Amino acid sequence: MQYDPIKRSLGKVFNQTPLLRKLFYQLLDLLLLRAWHIRKELRKRSHSTPDVKSILDAGSGFGQYTYRMSRWFAEANIKAVDIKPEQIEDCNQFMQKSGLANRVKFELADLTQFQEPDRYDLILSVDVMEHIEEDVQVFRNFYASMRKGGMLLISTPSDQGGSDSHDHDHEEGVHGFIDEHVRDGYNIADIESKLKSVGFSKIEARYSYGNPGKISWKLSMKYPILMLGASKIFFIILPFYYLIVYPFALILNFFDLGMKHKSGTGLIVKAWK
Repeated sequence: MQYDPIKRSLGKVFNQTPLLRKLFYQLLDLLLLRAWHIRKELRKRSHSTPDVKSILDAGSGFGQYTYRMSRWFAEANIKAVDIKPEQIEDCNQFMQKSGLANRVKFELADLTQFQEPDRYDLILSVDVMEHIEEDVQVFRNFYASMRKGGMLLISTPSDQGGSDSHDHDHEEGVHGFIDEHVRDGYNIADIESKLKSVGFSKIEARYSYGNPGKISWKLSMKYPILMLGASKIFFIILPFYYLIVYPFALILNFFDLGMKHKSGTGLIVKAWK
């Protein structure tokens, strides 16, 4: 597995000061196409329902989406949960230094057991469900934890190669770029059926990472991380690589964000209670 160790190493580099942490978040927002799609949906939500009071970031990771939501939903209290204690402690320290600790809290939690009935107006789950075998139980917990009219927003790989496990055709002893996923991805009918089974009545799902996004992801994320995994010397070369490559990736991201894709390696799913 090459993706997550490199991601953790980069996180440590940028975690030394709040300013570097915010710079790290900016870089993630620029480089990760899924962040473009999530920002688009969150902006829609903030404009259509500005009185969101309580938010759950379910699987908060580095906390970049929690931080963004704390700015877009300035009146909301936010709880962010994850299963990694070091990230919980780290993110709470950052929020304390950023003056947001009064309304943003990070807690250790297992989503298969986490349930807080009728509490949240918005639940965000970014690249989490592909890691959890008991996904229907998590969807059930989300539904129970939401207020009437609340929205669930999910970003997850599709079954069109979103986990990049198809690169090696599952050869014995050969791992894909991302190996921690319990499923290759969802198709739209599958995830809609599971969400309906726990009570969600209105569901919208669309593909992301269509042809432009797939090319952009390889240029801006996959190839650089493969290089860093091969040798640390690429930390020196990487800025020059991005000077050449990123303008092309930027254009591809704009196309991916604005197009309606018949298929793609990612899914953006919205469900309402």
